[in-house]
Amino acid sequence: MSLGNSTTLYPPIEPYATGTLAVSERHTLYYEEAGSPNGRPAVFLHGGPGVGIHPDYRRFFDPEHYRVVLLDQRGAGRSKPHAEIEGNTTWELVEDLEKLRRHLAIDNWVVMGGSWGSLLALSYAIKHPASVAGIIIRGIFLGRQAEIDWLFAPGGAAKIYPDEWARFIAPLNGRQDVLAAYHELLNQEDPSQALEAARSWSRWEGSMNALFPDPKQLDQMANDHTAVAIARLESNYSVNNFFMPEDNYILDNADTIANIPCHIIQGRYDIICPPISAWDLHQALPHSRLTIVPDGAHSPLDAGMASALVKASDTLRDEQA
Repeated sequence: MSLGNSTTLYPPIEPYATGTLAVSERHTLYYEEAGSPNGRPAVFLHGGPGVGIHPDYRRFFDPEHYRVVLLDQRGAGRSKPHAEIEGNTTWELVEDLEKLRRHLAIDNWVVMGGSWGSLLALSYAIKHPASVAGIIIRGIFLGRQAEIDWLFAPGGAAKIYPDEWARFIAPLNGRQDVLAAYHELLNQEDPSQALEAARSWSRWEGSMNALFPDPKQLDQMANDHTAVAIARLESNYSVNNFFMPEDNYILDNADTIANIPCHIIQGRYDIICPPISAWDLHQALPHSRLTIVPDGAHSPLDAGMASALVKASDTLRDEQA
């Protein structure tokens, strides 16, 4: 299927199949398949953790060539139980992907993910390289302490968005450890206060998501169902250093995935995941292809970012045909 020159995404499509998969005694995942049932398998990993899948995420792939699998990770979207942090770690999610791959009788697949989804994609590829035919990642996040501090300590993104930072820390009553304070607020017994904290957390991230933030998108990020999942899961992952065995785990193990085709897409003006992480990863994977989108920020649905992601999936389509 040809896109033409004016469209950054493929046309909207509906899933041809949906399902659920119990991955533990507690967690059941929702997943869907779109595109060509006999096509090249690809799996899309959403961000957050906790964001869940969106219909437009199906549109990064040529539907005549790809069999696209999308899933709500543990605690996100339509997966059950909602916003659950028990039994919810990076490495359990990695094994969930293997369970889903086997459940769908897929030998290997192209893995696409952004932000938190880029860390999950890389962690999965390092643990199960034979299951990964290609990697497409954007808004790179490697789970390092410096990246966490950039978002949740005063010296990073707070200097670029001081107005939103002031709003974000207002509920903390002067407490200095922002992550610890929010983790406590989000897991307290008073549901109304926990919900207010979740809305505040999600607004902080949402304010930085696009180069020109859309008020409707901010409202969506802060809607109660999504906000609770994003805030509870992200805060729990953040205080646990995203369950990485060591701070530089991904870069130290990059040689494991050196022979897997890898496209790195990075917005020049991504405030949530600044370009240095994409650059560091590219240095560790010298055969990867790095695209820095000049007018790109964090959102994969901004025109420049979406176009670069589609181009990457088209390139893998043509090279692996």
